[in-house]
Amino acid sequence: MSLFLPHIERISGYVPGEQPQETGWIKLNTNENPYPPSPRVAEAIQAAATSRLNLYPDPLATNFRRIAAEVYGVDPDQILPTNGSDEVLTIITRSFTGTGDLMAYPYPSYILYETLADLQNVSHQRLILDDRWNWSKERVGPVVNRAKAVFVPNPNSPSGNCWTTSQIAELVPPEGVLVLDGAYADFADEPQTAEILNADFGDRVVMTRTFSKSYSLAGIRFGFAIARHDVIAGLRKVKDSYNCDSISLAAATAAIADQAWMRANVERIRETRAWLTDQLIQLGFTPTPSQANFVWTTHPSGKHHDIYLALKARKILVRYMKFPGVDWAADRLLDGLRITIGTREEVAACVDALKQIV
Repeated sequence: MSLFLPHIERISGYVPGEQPQETGWIKLNTNENPYPPSPRVAEAIQAAATSRLNLYPDPLATNFRRIAAEVYGVDPDQILPTNGSDEVLTIITRSFTGTGDLMAYPYPSYILYETLADLQNVSHQRLILDDRWNWSKERVGPVVNRAKAVFVPNPNSPSGNCWTTSQIAELVPPEGVLVLDGAYADFADEPQTAEILNADFGDRVVMTRTFSKSYSLAGIRFGFAIARHDVIAGLRKVKDSYNCDSISLAAATAAIADQAWMRANVERIRETRAWLTDQLIQLGFTPTPSQANFVWTTHPSGKHHDIYLALKARKILVRYMKFPGVDWAADRLLDGLRITIGTREEVAACVDALKQIV
């Protein structure tokens, strides 16, 4: 007999991307930023490490919220800092859904949403995307109308495409919240802004952000939510008392204050993204135009797992992904490769390897 609750015993759990511990790998599999964070970050961490670590951190992250509010054009009380954006998603799930409720999300997409629903013992339903990575309003409408939470990554993963505000409005549940997961938003040509909170449905929208991607701080677990005042006030009840430690607060505050550094790195990634896309096309792949820091691609041979293994044998890691239950894919199974945008040198090495493999 298991000691765990039945719904915990039943689930398999989320499996993160590979993180080899030895050196010599080219890592293009977990959407990390290949460039270092702002130099201000190391200075802030050093200062924090030699100051008041014997005391609890600011539970409200006051200084961070002040600067982030200026960047996003909102009030500081509209921001909730968290231990990575995954904690934001967990807090939202715990706050708005319970046993018997329904959570929905586009599919193929970020599989962690399913895990969060399973942990909360909440029903979940996929909003199946077509071969252009869009949904049918008529098909998803009945599901959205019943949902207490709809999670939408924008840009989406693994495809990297963005949806417009008018499209997003179709997924706002009448009696629930729409969660706009903006993990990759800074890489988009026109990132989703907090202006959406002023829409007539803005009281049911929560935006999330992470420092793991555009701010080059995957090693510092920090993220935050943006929403209207009453929504943030409610979410604050659910977070751990001191959910962000002094080191991560110092790092994130320094990083968000240096927008010029972040934007310069983002632009380098976007340039390499365009170059990789062109190279993949020349090699016979079919990449999806991306607005994120990765490119999703397939190959006519369909031998995506073999290509992944061949790259891995050369110490180049990309993400092989498969999504069952996709109507328009062969045998209803969509698989392919998601390639993170590393430095130009790293991506060029991957392209050279692909030339030998395919």
